[in-house]
Amino acid sequence: MTIQKIHKLFLTCSKVSIDTRNIENNSFFIALKGERFDANTFAKEALEKGASFVVIDNPSNYIDDRTILVEDSLKALQELAKYHRQYLKIPIVALTGSNGKTTTKELINVVLSKKYNTKATIGNLNNHIGVPLTLLSFTKETEIGIVEMGANHQKEIEFLCNIAQPDYGYVTNFGKAHLEGFGGVEGVIKGKSEMYIFLKENNKTVFVNLDDKIQNTKTTDFNRITFSQNDKTANVFIDCVIANPFVKIKTMGLEINSHLIGLYNATNINAAITIGNYFDIFPHEIKSAIESYVPKNNRSQLLSKGTNEIILDAYNANPSSMKVALENFIQLEKKNKLVIIGDMYELGEESITEHQLIVDFLNSNSNFECHFVGKYFFVNSIHNDNFHFHNTFEDLANYLSLVKLEHKTMLIKGSRGMALERTLDFL
Repeated sequence: MTIQKIHKLFLTCSKVSIDTRNIENNSFFIALKGERFDANTFAKEALEKGASFVVIDNPSNYIDDRTILVEDSLKALQELAKYHRQYLKIPIVALTGSNGKTTTKELINVVLSKKYNTKATIGNLNNHIGVPLTLLSFTKETEIGIVEMGANHQKEIEFLCNIAQPDYGYVTNFGKAHLEGFGGVEGVIKGKSEMYIFLKENNKTVFVNLDDKIQNTKTTDFNRITFSQNDKTANVFIDCVIANPFVKIKTMGLEINSHLIGLYNATNINAAITIGNYFDIFPHEIKSAIESYVPKNNRSQLLSKGTNEIILDAYNANPSSMKVALENFIQLEKKNKLVIIGDMYELGEESITEHQLIVDFLNSNSNFECHFVGKYFFVNSIHNDNFHFHNTFEDLANYLSLVKLEHKTMLIKGSRGMALERTLDFL
């Protein structure tokens, strides 16, 4: 069956699903294979739960004329998403980068929603499966689509751009993330720049932070819309940024008071302001949208636990995001500060070195209590009366069970695999 015919059947359904636990009546179920499962075996269950059609790539799981047999279900999902994107012909804003993608995507969404019927990537479904699912969630009622793209190796952003065909793009930054897959920092820059190449070759528009030297240099001859805290020739000039701890921005004659913590989040807000301004959102509506946004899911959340004030940023970490989070924490005008930071993953051969650089940075720039958690930090242990090294999370938990922390301003940050939000149970 051709993609065109599959698409016609898809349009008669209410939603697409790849998980029988989320099946609703009139769903369009696509059976994917993973390392530990084969969803072809759930095709019958999907129909019984209300799916109108199921896409499979194993003939032995064929049921009846509601079954669509293809050579490769994943490839069919991707081709269907690309066809659907071309069918809708709506403007799509895509973004990638090492840090800040999801927060920036959510900010763009709340801003553009002030005027348009927008739809954006849910959570961080930003890979070779998540991007197609995002595109297939767009309908004829959708006026602007916002697509987050993640990557941990070369050619992945190029592949996703070829599916989503974005009209606008933004790269948040080029940082030390997924160094193992990209093959170092230069590999990260090359991989994320695949979005720039797509936009340039297709005469599309890019949003650029002029204060980021790499972004500025790589896009000088592009169709671009710019913002800056330093260059007044930018399309949007940011007059002032303060973060103590929440980010406050002055621009376009407005003062915007966000619920986001950290100077590093100012750039995410500035991008959303710029994109909103480009799409003719009134300045006071941009202000209202940003001030209404409250982060969740362990992303720069400000919490209270007993007498302690906690910045919980435990969703993920890499050397770039860790350093800017620490720089921001150091500049906070607070007393009795303390950090708990966990190992950063997917750094490959650079793991020991990058963790050592963080230890050295804090050794030179902090005068408060620091707790380092995980094997990579533990191997870089140094003597400092304020430093405590814990080989495992259990070691940290045992320590916190014996020592009661009170009246502290705390930063908790680490890679997702460290799950440092568990620390809250011991405070």
